Parts: sequence; structure tokens; C-alpha cells
Amino acid sequence: MNGLDETRTEPSKKKIWGINRNLVTFSFFLFLSFIFWYLNALGKVVEAEITYPVNLTSLPKGQTVEAEHPLKLNFYLKGQGYSLFSLKVLKRKTPMDIDISSVNCVKVPGSRGADYYILTSGITRLLSQQLRSECDIISIKPDTLFFTMGKTAPAKGSPGTGSEPGEKGRK
Repeated sequence: MNGLDETRTEPSKKKIWGINRNLVTFSFFLFLSFIFWYLNALGKVVEAEITYPVNLTSLPKGQTVEAEHPLKLNFYLKGQGYSLFSLKVLKRKTPMDIDISSVNCVKVPGSRGADYYILTSGITRLLSQQLRSECDIISIKPDTLFFTMGKTAPAKGSPGTGSEPGEKGRK
């Protein structure tokens, strides 16, 4: 026919690992653009929720915390994306220590047992210091931390249990 049809060849479809090279190139640059977008988003001020376990310390001698579920606090934080990212991903979730002797621990009115509560609004500064982050605490959920204190069971052989030699019969 004419000379143009004979010189026209089909474009070679090079494959990498059995996949079209154009698809691999497109996927690579799509992933690269996602990385740049995410790094840009981390530079902005954002809000996030982070959950931390709670550890109550400085309990009265012979007392322990009795809880059906571990105590946890949900922090709603506002700050730079890099700071929140490091809190969420890079740092371990070490428990927040709340010193019972230094906070306003209130007995639940009308409770028969040793039921107490702490208002989290009163310990925001303490918890913020423990976060060691540039983020601001917007709110803490739950707003009230309920717990029950009970007596620790003395270990066998400890003084006052009546299990030491020579203690039988004494009261």
C-alpha cells in the first residue's frame, strides 16, 4: 500500500515482573505524591484522639485499686501534625501516673464501699506535663474517673496473719 503503513510498528510493551511498565511508573509516582501530601498535612495544626492507660499511685498503706476494667483516659489533642504523629505512633503508651495524695480524690456520696472519683478537669495540667508534647489538651474523656479502693490481702507469713510460728492462739 503506502510506505507509511509498513514503517508503523506496534509499540513494544515492556513488562517489569509481568506488569506493564506504564502501570508501575504510574503507581510509583502516585505513591510518591501521597507521601508528599502526607508530609505537608503533618505540618498543619490538626486534632486527634489518643488513649492512655492510667496508673493510680501513692495509695494509702494496705490499699489497692479494685477495677473491673483497666482505667483509661481518652485525650483529645490539638497541635502540629508531627507532634501528634510522634505521640500516636512513635512513643510507647506508658501509663499516666496520677498521685492520689496530690489530687482531689472524693468519696462517692451514698456508697457503702470505698468508691472514689477524680474529676479529670482538675488534673489536666498534671497530665499535660506527663505527655511532654507541644500539643494542647482540648478535652479528656471520661470527665470523671471512678475507682474502688480495697484492702490488699496480706501475704502468707506476713505479720498479723496468724500464720507465723508462735502466733497461733494470739489475738
